[in-house]
Amino acid sequence: MASRNEKLDLAARAAWMYYVAGNTQNEIADHLGISRQMAQRLVAYARESGLVKVRVEHPVSSCLELAAALQQRYGLEQCYVVPSEGAGDSVVDDAGVQQMLAVVGAEVMERYLQQETPLVVNVGSGRTLKAALEAVTEMERPQHRIVSMVGAIAADGSSNRYDVALTAADKIQARFFFLPAPLVADNAEDMRQWCSHRVYRIVADLAQQADVTFIGVGTIAPGCPMHVDGFITAEEVAQLQAHGAVGEMIGHAIAGDGRLIASPLEERVTSLPLTSPPARPVIGMAGGAKKAEAIRAVLRGGWWSGLITDEYCARYALQDE
Repeated sequence: MASRNEKLDLAARAAWMYYVAGNTQNEIADHLGISRQMAQRLVAYARESGLVKVRVEHPVSSCLELAAALQQRYGLEQCYVVPSEGAGDSVVDDAGVQQMLAVVGAEVMERYLQQETPLVVNVGSGRTLKAALEAVTEMERPQHRIVSMVGAIAADGSSNRYDVALTAADKIQARFFFLPAPLVADNAEDMRQWCSHRVYRIVADLAQQADVTFIGVGTIAPGCPMHVDGFITAEEVAQLQAHGAVGEMIGHAIAGDGRLIASPLEERVTSLPLTSPPARPVIGMAGGAKKAEAIRAVLRGGWWSGLITDEYCARYALQDE
């Protein structure tokens, strides 16, 4: 722990010299008595560790207008729209969008996590959510309880790397509660056995008390994460699409009109159940052109009370079919 603290201290010094004092990486290397390559790595480490926060104070008016329109159309309590990298019919840079979503997502999460009052916080899964959690400032909030909404076991028996709740717990030094089950069970009877386990029920009951939920949405299409990572087969992807699936939340497939899809796969998913409309804040984080249809479906279903997305997806969600 001491070596990590020393590295953070040195990274913070390098970040101050680079971002505030305006020193070059060569100057930082000379001042700290290190190589230029080490100075470069320290500045990058400072960004990755959340020591450096980049904020743009002037809001983009089109993003504000889109956020207000989404709130009115879908009855959202809160909505944030970031710029898309690209305009019109040009290609949207999903990687750049995800980074911008992560910055805003971290700010929103910190408003809840910084509270002194003990909270139960549900956390879903997904790359955008993971990136946002990694951008959250480290703090000491041991009074909070972080609950994972997805099974902690991957298809091959290893840890499910998309179960990002542990990242949140580590960031704020809080207790972490995970679902002792695979994301997708072998069959319906197996799912019932997993979900009836005493420990599973304890975690599920705690999740019902959540003060806030942070969640993402995935696509259902050939090459989607659930398929690539081995949770479902190509045949199951095709089956879900035949049922009208355009996306999924923590493994639960949703149709274009926002309804949950009753399918053989749904009978095997062990993730916590979803409620529409949510009784407490449920904030979705997702963006990029590939997610546009799935995001609109979730909004139509009334599954979220808050949204963090990008311009492209916001405009798509406001289109009339």
